[in-house]
Amino acid sequence: MAAKIPVTVITGFLGSGKTTLIRHLLQNNQGRRIAVLVNEFGELGIDGELLKSCQICPEDDDGIDNIFELTNGCLCCTVQEEFLPTMQQLLKRRDHIDCILIETSGLALPKPLVTAFRWPEIRSGATVNAVITVVDCAAVAAGTFADDPEAVEVQRQADDSLEHETPLQELFADQLTCADLVILNKTDLVDEQTKAKVEELVKQELPRVVKIVESSKGQLDPSILLGFQAAVEDNLDTRPSHHVTEEEHDHDEEIISTYLILDRDFDPQKLQQQLQVLVKQQEIYRIKGFVAVPNKPMRLVMQGVGSRFEQFYDRPWRPQEIRQTRLVFIGKELNSSEIESQLVAL
Repeated sequence: MAAKIPVTVITGFLGSGKTTLIRHLLQNNQGRRIAVLVNEFGELGIDGELLKSCQICPEDDDGIDNIFELTNGCLCCTVQEEFLPTMQQLLKRRDHIDCILIETSGLALPKPLVTAFRWPEIRSGATVNAVITVVDCAAVAAGTFADDPEAVEVQRQADDSLEHETPLQELFADQLTCADLVILNKTDLVDEQTKAKVEELVKQELPRVVKIVESSKGQLDPSILLGFQAAVEDNLDTRPSHHVTEEEHDHDEEIISTYLILDRDFDPQKLQQQLQVLVKQQEIYRIKGFVAVPNKPMRLVMQGVGSRFEQFYDRPWRPQEIRQTRLVFIGKELNSSEIESQLVAL
């Protein structure tokens, strides 16, 4: 029987770059047999499909897909229903797996997930080597998911009863306090002074000394990400949380996911411009998906965080594959009919 499978949990807010980080790791796996468990917020899986398209390790030696998608909501809230059966399936194949990566939804708390590794059904076969938190440096610099500490202190002095933290800020803090490694990602989008400010904000949330590394597109050596032996499930007391138990965790119910599937092509620049208009009109945190482009044999990946977008072609359309444009939108109180009508009109 093989030893316990080392598991690395990769967490971080919406659009921080978790999937890009894992994709790079898969493409530079140094011979490791890696299984990936992807949890998405919403019913339309984009991240798992994007990882499969790396074409480096889509299947193990038995021809079995090594990328698992859970799309039934936040993993920290569906641990027993979604996560446990998948982990039991993986543990049956542990002689053929060197390590497991778990990409959580951007709206997930890492601590309830790690707690599940204390369960007897999992504990005997797997251990959490590390929790890695990916931070969108540019987003934090813009104040999107973290308040200015001095401004908060002024408010606290003025009104002791004031609610200082929104659910998103609590989530940002919880993802940091559980981390064994923090990746300041997208550092290429900010200057040195701004980067230093973000790093200081991150350090203020960390309850202990945690290594912080920089990255522009998740291009880090696998030895940095997979070299831990923290047995995180045995050290949860050192990782404080705003939500002490799984039962106390409650998402902001106004944050929803909606998706759009259209059997048509789009000019990528016109589509991106219209998506940027939608971001100004509605409180959209994240846009991701695949776009069919006229006269292009390749599938276009389009991803947006706020008004920032990136595009790249990931693979050719398969011969029997329908050329569809599939987009997922995550945000607050989204008007899905308005999103559809504006895109259909292009």
